[in-house]
Amino acid sequence: MQAEPDLLAPAAADGAALARPQGCTNFKLRQLMRRVAQHYDAEMAQCGLKTTQYSLLSHVLTLGPVRPGELAQAMRMDASTLTRNLRPLVDAGWVQLQAGPDARSRLVHITDAGRDKRAQAQRHWKAAQLALNETLGVGRVQALHLLVDECLPLLAGTPEQETAREE
Repeated sequence: MQAEPDLLAPAAADGAALARPQGCTNFKLRQLMRRVAQHYDAEMAQCGLKTTQYSLLSHVLTLGPVRPGELAQAMRMDASTLTRNLRPLVDAGWVQLQAGPDARSRLVHITDAGRDKRAQAQRHWKAAQLALNETLGVGRVQALHLLVDECLPLLAGTPEQETAREE
């Protein structure tokens, strides 16, 4: 197995300025995301879920019962996307939308069938994660996580922008 490069180290050891990135960062990230998504989706398909559905079941299990708006905010998605993504889970009987504490609110609950489906899917997610770690190398995966974790807050904007975008 070949040694993994230090991905966060400066390219020029003599302190020279780094070259300006070439190409479109958005396009490169989308290429990577498509490959990673294909990898996870192939594994998750074995249990009949998409990775987005697994993520949604996991969030509802952790946060639920939860208001749809709070769930959307926790997942960093807008309300209409959440509604669209919840529909197949409701139809399958894995989550339920029930009345909330007042007449205008609803709560998302995971059902027993949803807990079972999520447990089944978690085994496939773990297999996908371990295979990706093996393919890329643990050091690269850790560096990728660190870089993403550092970049997300920088791109988040102000809390007011976040709230307006998510509602």
